[in-house]
Amino acid sequence: MKKFLKIAVIVLLVAAAAVAVYRFAFRKSIPDAPASEQVMAILQQNDCFVCHSQEPELPFYAKLPVIGPQIKEHCLHAVAFTDLAAGLANMDSVSEVTLSMLDHSVTYGTMPMTSYKMIHWGTGFNKKEKSILAAWIRERRGSDEPVCALPDRVDYDSARADLGERLFNDKRISLDGSLNCASCHILEEGGADAGERVSDGINGLVGGVNAPTVYNSALYVRQFWNGRAADLREQAEGPATNPVEMGDQTWDQIVERLKADKALVKEFEALYPGQGLTQWTVTSAIAEFEKKLVTPNCRFDRYLKGDKAAINEQELKGYEAFKENACATCHTGAAMGGQSFERLDIFGNYFADRDPKIEYNSDDDGLKGYTKNDADLHKFKVPTLRNLELTAPYFHDGTFETIEDAVRAMGKYELGKTLSDDQVKAISAFLRTLTGVSPYLHPGQKAAEEKK
Repeated sequence: MKKFLKIAVIVLLVAAAAVAVYRFAFRKSIPDAPASEQVMAILQQNDCFVCHSQEPELPFYAKLPVIGPQIKEHCLHAVAFTDLAAGLANMDSVSEVTLSMLDHSVTYGTMPMTSYKMIHWGTGFNKKEKSILAAWIRERRGSDEPVCALPDRVDYDSARADLGERLFNDKRISLDGSLNCASCHILEEGGADAGERVSDGINGLVGGVNAPTVYNSALYVRQFWNGRAADLREQAEGPATNPVEMGDQTWDQIVERLKADKALVKEFEALYPGQGLTQWTVTSAIAEFEKKLVTPNCRFDRYLKGDKAAINEQELKGYEAFKENACATCHTGAAMGGQSFERLDIFGNYFADRDPKIEYNSDDDGLKGYTKNDADLHKFKVPTLRNLELTAPYFHDGTFETIEDAVRAMGKYELGKTLSDDQVKAISAFLRTLTGVSPYLHPGQKAAEEKK
């Protein structure tokens, strides 16, 4: 057996050397074409799609013992990190996450990984290729940074938003009049159910998932941890008829209760001419209010806008570690989350390691619960990191009580590495600079942030 393995390794090295010579001798020049075509040519030439695809192009030696299983494992990790084939299927509409994934690879030289280069000699971006990729990413993103400052506001209809704010706090929407949206999304405490792993619903029932913050949610690509709602209006429809949350009822029942309020009916008729008070207009008004809930001008936003004194040396060090460790590839853009759905357990078995008191439930299926696609099992919407210090506990199941513990867990399950104590402290310090300003936050919190 040992002799066979030695022969196999020698044959493999000879084959790799031959491929390397061929690559260097016949390396294609970058085409004189639009930037998007150049980018695609560079990625194809460097075999990026061999692994970063739902259908990886496995080489013949993937069937060999020892090396074969390793190659297959690397392919599984690669597509779990990013499916480039899907992300770049439409070069006119590339997501912030895909851009940040490529940016990280170019900036830190993480791809191809060393073990891949040892077999596929001649792969890896050269200086010119890096320059073309970086310029294309910068032009698409409009910045050298993977994170950008929040806008001061998102466009919304003020009158409808005022109505929506009252409905957000209206307990008549629940079956027994005991709960409202604000029961689980406490605006004064970060827009989540602060301190609670899962929220209390009607009749003492408890939910199966941690209530995420509603702040900055207008910037997400979809809503809910599993993405089952396309937008804020669809999201507002769900909890009201959930038997565990606001009661086993229909929207027809809710609308009839609200219609007993004649003044409310007149207001809907004025703001939604020809529609009046309906399921759609009620949830539309709530969505308009939630669009108001942006929290700009945190200390890090001010740093991005040019105030270099807004964060200290350790926090800046944390931001650099945040980028270097690929955190900014998913927690990217203005919201620093909400742009994609990512696997929670790329490395390690998260659910096997979890506290056994937390029973597995359908919410743990993640995106698969919405798409019914096995490939989406344990993928969850990447949560925003803004206002993080106000919204503990963390993750979809509320498993981690502190930012530091959450950072360590991300290193373990997403990166397959143990972050040092210094890295954890620095990244956590950086994350605490992301608490923004909103008139709905607790007055003491708001004053503290403005003072900073």
